[in-house]
Amino acid sequence: MSRLEGTRILVTGPTGQVGFPVARALAEHNEVFGLARFAKEADRERLEAVGVTCVRGDLATGALDAVPEDLDYVAHFAVAKSRKGDFDADLAANAEGVGLLMARCRRAKAFLHCSTTGVYEPAGHHKLSERDPLGDNHRVMIPTYSIAKIAAEAVVRFAARQWRLPTTIARLNVPYGDNGGWPIFHLEAMIAGQPVPIHTETPCLYNPIHEDDIVTHVPALFAAASVPATIVNWAGTETVGIEEWCGYLGELTGLEPRFVRTDRTISSVAVDTTRMEELVGPTRVGWKEGFRRMVRAFHPELLEGE
Repeated sequence: MSRLEGTRILVTGPTGQVGFPVARALAEHNEVFGLARFAKEADRERLEAVGVTCVRGDLATGALDAVPEDLDYVAHFAVAKSRKGDFDADLAANAEGVGLLMARCRRAKAFLHCSTTGVYEPAGHHKLSERDPLGDNHRVMIPTYSIAKIAAEAVVRFAARQWRLPTTIARLNVPYGDNGGWPIFHLEAMIAGQPVPIHTETPCLYNPIHEDDIVTHVPALFAAASVPATIVNWAGTETVGIEEWCGYLGELTGLEPRFVRTDRTISSVAVDTTRMEELVGPTRVGWKEGFRRMVRAFHPELLEGE
């Protein structure tokens, strides 16, 4: 996979689980700006230590004057998920915010909008393609998330056409790696002796994608940008269930996973990666290899025989 070199790139959400590894990797060969509110000075210091120029701003309020206008690329990973389900706040930050950002950066060569497979209507164990119906599949856990993400996609589609800004909307499914992810929360539950929630409609299937594959795909996702916007699932090529991956975490650590079945958690969101593989190639990090690396990063003391 080709890499970007010598370009000016803005990464939003650079302090986050996904945004940080991307910003760090891009900063090795490019001039990278990281846009965030930077409420914690430690976040700014962490980014500056890997060569990212920090830019203070706020998507929700439209405070974007510090964002350079002569950018080559924008990778938009910022997301707002209010704990109390504040739709006004989350629509302002996610939907209105991305519109304001695209207006500011409308001269860029390409815009990558990181969406989520949480925009799909729940469909059991059917592998969801980009043509499947949209719906509110995350409401049971994060009330505003799916709707705000769908709204953001609509704004991005409009803005791509309005400003003729080549755009890719990439729907991400269970990112994980050395910087965290949903599976590490399951491991922490196992360490604490707590049951892992799984939906009553088992198995609970997903397509986890390692941060190394996310980083590798970014240049190709920029290259795939178009007007109207390109829409693609962004996920691991292996489908695996929570039950299976917790079982493997147990094999690695000697911990015994316990499960509780409930309707108060997200049901399966397994996806079809055919279009992704055509546009950017398959993922390379197998889920078992990636999970072992994740455990080594967070709890090396638990890896038996290492």
